[in-house]
Amino acid sequence: MPDAFLLKKPLRSTGSESMNALQRTPLFDLHLALGAKMVPFAGYDMPVQYKPGVMKEHLHTRAEAGLFDVSHMGQVILRGETVEAVAKAFERLVPMDVVGLEVGRQRYGFFTNAEGGIEDDLMFANRGDHIFVVVNAACKEADIARMRTVLEPEVTVEVVTDRALVALQGPKAEAVLERLAPGIAAMRFMDVATVEIMGIETWVSRSGYTGEDGFEISLPAAQAEAFCRSLLDMDEVEAIGLGARDSLRLEAGLCLYGNDIDAATSPVEAALTWAIQKVRRRGGAREGGFPGAEVIFDQMAEGVARKRVGLLPQGRAPMRGGTEIYASAEGGAPIGAVTSGGFGPSVNGPVAIGYVSAEYAGKDTELFGEVRGKRMPVKVVALPFVPANFKR
Repeated sequence: MPDAFLLKKPLRSTGSESMNALQRTPLFDLHLALGAKMVPFAGYDMPVQYKPGVMKEHLHTRAEAGLFDVSHMGQVILRGETVEAVAKAFERLVPMDVVGLEVGRQRYGFFTNAEGGIEDDLMFANRGDHIFVVVNAACKEADIARMRTVLEPEVTVEVVTDRALVALQGPKAEAVLERLAPGIAAMRFMDVATVEIMGIETWVSRSGYTGEDGFEISLPAAQAEAFCRSLLDMDEVEAIGLGARDSLRLEAGLCLYGNDIDAATSPVEAALTWAIQKVRRRGGAREGGFPGAEVIFDQMAEGVARKRVGLLPQGRAPMRGGTEIYASAEGGAPIGAVTSGGFGPSVNGPVAIGYVSAEYAGKDTELFGEVRGKRMPVKVVALPFVPANFKR
């Protein structure tokens, strides 16, 4: 696999990670059996690629179905006297409409801080008698502490430690999973359900982070390998590593926490205000009440100095994370920087996401990225780079 197909900074880890200290997911042995190249990531020993390599894994997911191990992410159950009480309490931490989320539905969200920055992004679902939350691996300890500090004792924060989490992504994911779970094709994008598959109780959501249709499946750790082998036995399914997961989400215009969003980046700067429902905005029925609300509302009303945009390099050289962006081919100070960038296998060329001064954030604005001391043309474009294929 040519190194050019890997993003230079595709994956975020925190702290010092010696190989001896790395945790393993329930699928570690399966990764080794499949010939995976393992790397430290967020405190875990994770597969960055398998024998086909990142390029082929990426294209396979876009064309058929890819299976990802995401068991390193945090799974948390929030319980209380009623699910409505839990939802109201959780709204103290996130600017999303949790109370209005219907049973059997999931929503994207994020924790904010007092300065209006994003502490982590997450998914949360109404599972009838509790709220189920999935948080990023690198942030999960801080996220769990945050939830316990704010929500307990009114809400019990139950960390799930005995379940794996896998994602089946791609245009053939539905047909593949339907063979094992007849009727699952009826699920819509962002539906969640408890489904018996191969005699196993699984928690399934129709979601993912590749831009493709697919499912995320939580299941008992002890049965995860057998379940995954059953999927991998199907011709359409290949195991996919973190390298292709990153290039897929980049083409889909999706943020990677620690690269494209962080504690110093607001949802307004990050172009994520679509995730803040009207009821939680200024003038809404349940306006504010979450950290940094007034900062975020003021930014929504008055604008921000910088904005997250899609960046399309006009040559063949990738513009990776950290590449400085300029308004002109010569002279002047940087007006922004790339936060994620690399080769996009589906578009057969370089793609990037970054932040630029608001005055330069308009679509089709011509800018310049400095690559190895030379300024190369780059154009501001709308995201995503490839159309989303979610099942509505």
